[in-house]
Amino acid sequence: MMRGTLLRRLLAAAAAAASASSSSAAATVGRGASSSFSRFAPHLAFAARASRSAATPDVGGGDFVFVEPLPPPPPPSSAATMPTLLQPRVVIYDGVCHLCHRGVRWVIKADKYEKIRFCCLQSKAAEPYLRLCGVDREDVLRRFLFIEGPEAYYEGSAAALKVASYLPFPYSALSSLMIIPAPLRDAVYDYVAKHRYEWFGKEDKCIVMKDTDLLERFIDRDEMLGDGDEGGGNDGIGRFL
Repeated sequence: MMRGTLLRRLLAAAAAAASASSSSAAATVGRGASSSFSRFAPHLAFAARASRSAATPDVGGGDFVFVEPLPPPPPPSSAATMPTLLQPRVVIYDGVCHLCHRGVRWVIKADKYEKIRFCCLQSKAAEPYLRLCGVDREDVLRRFLFIEGPEAYYEGSAAALKVASYLPFPYSALSSLMIIPAPLRDAVYDYVAKHRYEWFGKEDKCIVMKDTDLLERFIDRDEMLGDGDEGGGNDGIGRFL
């Protein structure tokens, strides 16, 4: 009997000790968590305030401010964006040169399908073509210019042979001379071009005005006839028809 009582007392003491140990461990964990939170709480609060400051502007009272959206920018001026309509297969040449004018007359006569158009270098209509090719008037005075299309243009001897390729046979056979090395072809061309005024003469104005029957093939016809500048002079970007 005494042994049973003693055993029950030992079991009760062990249970009480285990309960006390569990409570102590929980309290320790609680104090550790509370201590960790207390250490990081200021940083968390600062991060929260920074996040709110970045999300909303500081307007003093914390109220929301509704900002009216900015109006869309006005459309660009039509005068600045209106492109100049460019034509393909245009010859830009020195309009006051007698030799150049003879060459133009010959091409117009041979070009029965009217594939090639012309423009005097001295006219405003030539300006968008010069800008497109990145050349100036002095360059064209040395070597005439043939604009085949928006990404293809030729100067000097290459331009002459490329024009010939658009003419009907047998004139188109002249384009086979392209096999001659360019330095040799251009050397002959440049020599003649340098002395053309001395050998053939020049005028003060475009010579084609004396051959008005040729003007139908000129893109600057209206300008030369005094009907306006609709052929060129636009500062916009050239666009081909």
